[in-house]
Amino acid sequence: MSVITTTPFTTVPAKPLIAGGLTAAVVAGAATAAVAAAGEFAGISLAVGGAPIPVSGFAVLTVIFSVVGLALALVLARWARRPRTAFVRTTIVLTALSLVPDVLADASAATKTLLMVTHVVAAAVVIPAVARRLSA
Repeated sequence: MSVITTTPFTTVPAKPLIAGGLTAAVVAGAATAAVAAAGEFAGISLAVGGAPIPVSGFAVLTVIFSVVGLALALVLARWARRPRTAFVRTTIVLTALSLVPDVLADASAATKTLLMVTHVVAAAVVIPAVARRLSA
C-alpha cells in the first residue's frame, strides 16, 4: 500500500485520497455538465466570444482541473504541516481566482453567472471530498 508521509509520526494512505479525489472529480464533472445543460435549457447561452461551449466541455474541464487539485492535495499531504488547512485555503483562493475570467468574458451577464455557478458547484463537490481525506 502506498503511503504519503506527512511528518515523521503521521502518514496518510495515498490510495483513499486518490480514489476519493477521482470519484469527486467525476461527480463534479457530471454536476457541472448538468448545471450547464439546465442553464442552456432555461435559455442561457453557452457562447463566449461568439463560440459556444459544449455541455461536455464543462465536464471535461472540470475533471481535468479537479485532477490538478488532487495533485495539489497529494503534494500538500507530503509537505504541508497541516495538509487539510493548506488545501482548503489554497483551493478556495484558486476558486475565487477562477471566477475572474468569467467576469471578464465576452458573454452576457446570464452566461457569466452560469459559468461562475459551475465553478462554485465543482468546488463544492471536490474540495470537501478531498479535504476530509487529508490529515488536519
